Amino acid sequence: MTSARKPFSRGLPGALAAFVAMSAVAGVLVAAAVTPAAAVTSLAVSDAAGEFDGLPDYLALQPLDQTTTFFASKGGQEVPIATFYAQNRRDVGWDQIARSVKDAAVDTEDPRFYSEGGIDLYGTIRGALATATGRDVQGGSSITQQYVKNILVQRCDEDDQVDPNASAAVQKKQQARFEECYQSAAGVSVSRKLQEIRYAIGIDKRYSKRHILQSYLNIVGFGGQIYGVQAAANYYFDVDAKDLTLPQSATLVAILNNPNYLRIDDQSVKPDDSAQDNDAKNGYAATKARRDYVLQRMLVHHSITKAQYARAVATPISPKITPLASGCQSAVAYDAGFFCDYVEHVMLQDPAFGATADERQLRFQRGGLNVYTTLNLDLQNTAQAALSAYVPSSDSEVDIGGADVSVEVGTGRIVTMVENKAYDPTGSAPGSTAVNYNTDNAYGGSNGFQTGSSFKAFDLAAWFEAGHSAYETVNAHYSGYPFPFSDFTASCEGGRLSGGAYPVENDESSEGGELSVLGATEASVNTAFMQMATELDLCDIADVAKALGIHSASPATNPFQIVPSMVIGTNYIAPLTMATAYAAIANGGRLCTNVAIDRIVTNSGDAVPAPTSTCSQAIPSTVAAALAWTLEHVITAGTATSANPDDGIPILAKTGTTDDYQQNWLVTSSSKVANAIWVGQISGSHDLRDYYYGGTALANAKFSADRTILRALDDTYGGSAFTAPPDSLIYGSSRYSSTPQGSSGASQGSSGASQGSGTPQGSQTGAATDAPPGSGGTGDGGDQGGTGQGSDGSGGGGGSGGGDSTSPPSGG
Repeated sequence: MTSARKPFSRGLPGALAAFVAMSAVAGVLVAAAVTPAAAVTSLAVSDAAGEFDGLPDYLALQPLDQTTTFFASKGGQEVPIATFYAQNRRDVGWDQIARSVKDAAVDTEDPRFYSEGGIDLYGTIRGALATATGRDVQGGSSITQQYVKNILVQRCDEDDQVDPNASAAVQKKQQARFEECYQSAAGVSVSRKLQEIRYAIGIDKRYSKRHILQSYLNIVGFGGQIYGVQAAANYYFDVDAKDLTLPQSATLVAILNNPNYLRIDDQSVKPDDSAQDNDAKNGYAATKARRDYVLQRMLVHHSITKAQYARAVATPISPKITPLASGCQSAVAYDAGFFCDYVEHVMLQDPAFGATADERQLRFQRGGLNVYTTLNLDLQNTAQAALSAYVPSSDSEVDIGGADVSVEVGTGRIVTMVENKAYDPTGSAPGSTAVNYNTDNAYGGSNGFQTGSSFKAFDLAAWFEAGHSAYETVNAHYSGYPFPFSDFTASCEGGRLSGGAYPVENDESSEGGELSVLGATEASVNTAFMQMATELDLCDIADVAKALGIHSASPATNPFQIVPSMVIGTNYIAPLTMATAYAAIANGGRLCTNVAIDRIVTNSGDAVPAPTSTCSQAIPSTVAAALAWTLEHVITAGTATSANPDDGIPILAKTGTTDDYQQNWLVTSSSKVANAIWVGQISGSHDLRDYYYGGTALANAKFSADRTILRALDDTYGGSAFTAPPDSLIYGSSRYSSTPQGSSGASQGSSGASQGSGTPQGSQTGAATDAPPGSGGTGDGGDQGGTGQGSDGSGGGGGSGGGDSTSPPSGG
């Protein structure tokens, strides 16, 4: 049954008027076709022609959305790890498109393309007459006109998107605006068609036919998110556009007739119930019929021979669908999901990619970039395997987290970044998360984790800056000693503190008395470092830490606090921040900001400026040398010996553990690369000595995993001795003649947890401690002022405390 003809909807006067108007325009179009250089400016045959002449003819050609690809190095080669796109498109040049595609498009869509003045004259006149007599607006659009329409639709897609996160009312307005834009770009109306024609004539004046055809083939949609002939060739046939065969070329041009229906990936959407199915079961019958028509038009126009036509028609449609995932999920296969997410955050936040957030978002969306990152996949895979061997992705009793990150000394380049969870933007799968435990909250990370005694490196730096030395002795009092708040000065917070006392526990009750600073560092004795802090200004310690790049991972949630417990690590900091600070220590006190991108090149080969590392002297080089000398003893004779790779490469290090081993750190650096490992709780307050994985207590996983990671880093980078410090910062002005007490190596365990009393402002958090792996325990619990933030990875544990030791990890 045939459908009834639409009723004649126009009155005779309206039809006559439309006929006159369109006929006048048709006369103008004849002139445009005959003398395209003059276009419509040479004739004014009627008011309609005058109005047409007044339409704008200049259409600015904006960059199109294209794919952006992230690369990382593996075995000395650049490997693509992730691709991003709103529209899967990759522009290619004229010579990168098979001639058969160009011929098929012209022969089928616009046979007079090379001779016309931007419009298909005969088709347009035919459409004008049909429109004038009351039928649908018609017109055989030229390739140039189709190009114009695609440009205008593309602008709607870019400028009038519907935000899926907006409220229903806002989405409704955005949808209405988009539909209005789309109707203006591609709707059925005389005015829209006239403007399209005017633009087409203008483009034909300004650009060559070759440029127009190439641009058309790069912009058109081939179904779903597939745009442009290169992406279509990759997706449907797993080849480049230049390598398409004749049957493949004809198939792609066939799809253009109705991309949603004629696509050949078994996602065909029928235009109506009467349309035939179009899928693999029937050999994509609808597409094949259209493909064979394309081949017939190519034969008619002598682009192919009869023999070529016969072979092509006899060839079945055999797609090789090759999806291109968008986003960082594909980087999971390279253990690089979280690093990929970090790079994306950098590109959306760094002013190098645009002055405003909107500019950066638009730049990233338009893509067309090849981003070569700093990631070393060989080291990345080793780090991931080492961490995963000792830290599970999930545990039925403990909300466990683990992260490890490596930073090049002197360049700020991030070369590894792993964690125990699987990367999942939804965070819905067991053992997965979207939170990057290595980075700040603003870059997709957590709210940070208390660092424990790994913060003591900054206490030492302030100690040396104040003119003290490593062999200077301090009174470590005794475990549980109540330090009066009046002993502490914080000039930036009002001067001398007031209030009660702050009891500080050591891990072993026997620890105390006179200790050298070196011995106190090797054994990480809390009371010794608190005594040192009374001889300094807390604000000076904070200033040194901040100069080395230390900052809260989430200032809004966990602001950096300048309080006595800060000395033993109660602030919430990200592993990347700690690794960067230790790299500065190894770099003679010169801090280099992080970079995750080495270079960026457009798809056309042009270089794009990328963020660069900025280096500045954070602390005096002599202080850095004394600090490195002191911290070397931690891995050779102190609490980190069980992580020593024993490969002859000098390494400085500091361990850190909070109350009940809830958070556990080891931060190290050679002269070439720094590394920070963290194993702790995202939420909850379990003692991680009581939980085992891979034969090792979770509290000691940092040692077992880091030994493998450090060995791999040393094998790749090597390393040399650190600069020798001045004698005055080691021995003091009097030059000790014998080794002071506690400086010979590891002492008997060490720092315990603070019992915690409030700061003068009542905001005192817990204290950090260190104790031997597998030893008798930590301090007595300490102040539990720190607040865990839950499963979003925002920073765990209550107070601080715990311990470090020279003894090997227990368990097995």
